[in-house]
Amino acid sequence: MNDGIEEPKRRDNFSAEELADGWVSWNLKDPSRFNAFIEPLSVRAEVPTGDGRPRARVRMLPTRKHSNLGDNVHGAVSLALVDIALFAASHQFGSLNAGHSVTLDLSTQFVGAGRLDEPLDAVVELVRETGRLIFLRGLVVQGAGDSHIVLTFAGTIRKASK
Repeated sequence: MNDGIEEPKRRDNFSAEELADGWVSWNLKDPSRFNAFIEPLSVRAEVPTGDGRPRARVRMLPTRKHSNLGDNVHGAVSLALVDIALFAASHQFGSLNAGHSVTLDLSTQFVGAGRLDEPLDAVVELVRETGRLIFLRGLVVQGAGDSHIVLTFAGTIRKASK
């Protein structure tokens, strides 16, 4: 696989196995970490934005353990998906190595309830990248043609020091 990501570093920490239809697994090899609660995750490159900026889609499959008392996806699960998606997408764009980068800020606006037992996708686009920062935004969506919007988000990652 040649997606611009440094394979040895990513493969040290993540499964990164090629799946069907351009998807790549994005699961930590250490199941005792937080990510395991929302795994399995997968990521794939999407068609770039109209002005050529890269986009990626990160997917999870929410089940009952991810639900709130209203039988919808718990907001904290959606937020966790977004935070992880910032990094998975940035790796897909070739903007990050599997290092210790951090989320500087994350803004979200809940628009609708996430549904259980249906893929929940964070569609992430690169807004701008500098030497130390990556600015991203996107939507968490479900349904055919991404017809059901769960939330919108914008976030900033600070890249790890060299």
